Amino acid sequence: MATSEKNILNRLYFVAGCMFIFALLVTYKLVSIQFFQGAKYREMAITATEKMVTIPATRGNLYASDGSLLATSVIKYDVRWDAVSPSEEHFNEHIVSLSKGLSDLLGRPSSYYQNRFRKARATKNRYLFVARDLSYSEYIKIKSLPLFNKGQFKGGIIIEEHAEREHPLGKMAERTVGYERKDDSGYYTRVGLEGAYGHYLRGKEGRRLKQKIAKGEWKPIGVGNIVEPRDGYDVISTVDVNIQDIAHNALLASLEKFKAEHGCVVVMETATGEIKAISNLGRTSEGKYYEDRNYAVYESHEPGSTFKLMAMVAALEDKVIDTSQVIDTENGRVKFYDRTAIDSKRGGYGKISVARAFELSSNTAFAKMINEPYAKKPKRFVDRLFNMGLNEKLGLEIKGEGSPEFPYPGDKNWYGTTLPWMAFGYGVQLTPLQTLTFYNAIANDGEMVKPRFIKQVKEWDVVVETFEKEVINPKIASASTIGAVREMMENTVRRGTAKNIYSPDFSMAGKTGTCQTEYWIEPNRYISSFAGYFPADNPKYSCIVVIHKPEKSIGYYGNIVAGPVFKKIAQKIYTDTPVIDEVDLSIENEGTIEKEYQGYYNKVNKSYKTIPNVKGMSGMDAIALLENLGMKVRFRGSGNVHAQSMKAGEKLVKNQTITLELL
Repeated sequence: MATSEKNILNRLYFVAGCMFIFALLVTYKLVSIQFFQGAKYREMAITATEKMVTIPATRGNLYASDGSLLATSVIKYDVRWDAVSPSEEHFNEHIVSLSKGLSDLLGRPSSYYQNRFRKARATKNRYLFVARDLSYSEYIKIKSLPLFNKGQFKGGIIIEEHAEREHPLGKMAERTVGYERKDDSGYYTRVGLEGAYGHYLRGKEGRRLKQKIAKGEWKPIGVGNIVEPRDGYDVISTVDVNIQDIAHNALLASLEKFKAEHGCVVVMETATGEIKAISNLGRTSEGKYYEDRNYAVYESHEPGSTFKLMAMVAALEDKVIDTSQVIDTENGRVKFYDRTAIDSKRGGYGKISVARAFELSSNTAFAKMINEPYAKKPKRFVDRLFNMGLNEKLGLEIKGEGSPEFPYPGDKNWYGTTLPWMAFGYGVQLTPLQTLTFYNAIANDGEMVKPRFIKQVKEWDVVVETFEKEVINPKIASASTIGAVREMMENTVRRGTAKNIYSPDFSMAGKTGTCQTEYWIEPNRYISSFAGYFPADNPKYSCIVVIHKPEKSIGYYGNIVAGPVFKKIAQKIYTDTPVIDEVDLSIENEGTIEKEYQGYYNKVNKSYKTIPNVKGMSGMDAIALLENLGMKVRFRGSGNVHAQSMKAGEKLVKNQTITLELL
């Protein structure tokens, strides 16, 4: 009996000991959690119910050189409703009138909204969707409806805003304007000006605290942001909207006429390298054309006869030829090893001077002209081309520039026919913009300037950065060579291959180009081009037109397909958009616009109380002025302000929306 009681006591002691040890472990864990791991678990609890979300900054505007908007961010508003916040009294009093107001604004029946709100109230839905992508004026109207006008805490209205990127010019120059997109992994895709200058445009993100509510939804806590976002800077490009419109439509007309696959046009200001227009159009399967890829920047291809200018400059600089030297084109067919150079004119041109060979674009003459002096020392010819910078990229800020490609003596792809074929543009590859940069240097008395797409970066009316002319090569050739080839290019239009675009009223200079492409696939695929500048005697602009794969039965020579596009652009620039400033600079005009404008700017930070008159200002300046005064600006069109929705002199209230008509 005593033994049995002793066993029972031992068991009790064992159980008690285990319970004591368990209690010690629990106590240790509680102390550990409280004093050593408390911060960790508190953070986990907060993370499960609260999180810091990113508030995107409003992206800066991208402007044309005249103030027309190329890309802008438009604020849109989403409306949701917290069904728990309103009191029972307020809910019952206003639900009918709120539903009717929403019905009038959004179009659905009043009963639809009543049913949704009552169901949300019953299920305690704290994040009910009401409307999406509202404009500012629509948002203000919804915010003023019964119940919603009591705000977030008493009325339950939740407002979320986001920015959408819009292109006021539509599809014109869309690829050049481009975009910048960030995926879920944080990787950016950058295209065009938006991508190249995204570090200016995107601004700095803010942060805001949100709380987790029912059904995994999150709603903002409080009325303010913890960290306010900083809006992006505005970027002013070199693009001229009028010239862009001219270039776009001239290119489109030719593409449609010749049923070409794709094409591009670039217009550059000679002295500065500013790109005034750049259009890239590709054909869809339905035969329509749209801004496809940036062919002018990325697409390297054999330039054909437009390369004869480079070959001519190299030979003249090396003094292996002179312009009066006579070359026999024989019967228009000259054999080099196992290949034959052929002129477009059956029977050839007979014996002609070097200058005339350029004007007539004789392949046989150029093949002989380059091969004979350089055959034993081909490196001299190629090195001369390299010394002029033709083998280097331009270093554009826009992503995706194609690489120039040149064969070099000793390479495995250098053959006996490589040198004579290089003379008329085969075996080398350049992008249209690289070719134009060389032509522009000839027009610019030998100074090669880098193509430039941007003029300034601004924050409101304050200039953050200015982009100046950048010289790539101060002198690509001697003055005598430059003068000689300029005369040849002018004569090409006057009496050579481009005489079909000659006008006695307007001078142009340039070179036609016609070359086969993808000839290893099938014959009769061509690239038609024209590069040059205008006016011929005092160049203001240079321009290149490149059109791929026109339908041969309609036409494929450069003078027929690309030349008229060049002529149309050149003439329209001087007739429709004169380069001479014709703005009325009278005292009256200066007083009504410029002085008034400056006065408003001086008062921006001095509590200016009335709406200014912005008629006549550029869109860029008017928008900056009004936004700086605290107003919300909407606009239609591009150019200068033609009309404003609020009269000048009316009382200024911050966050008012004003609509501008731009022409």
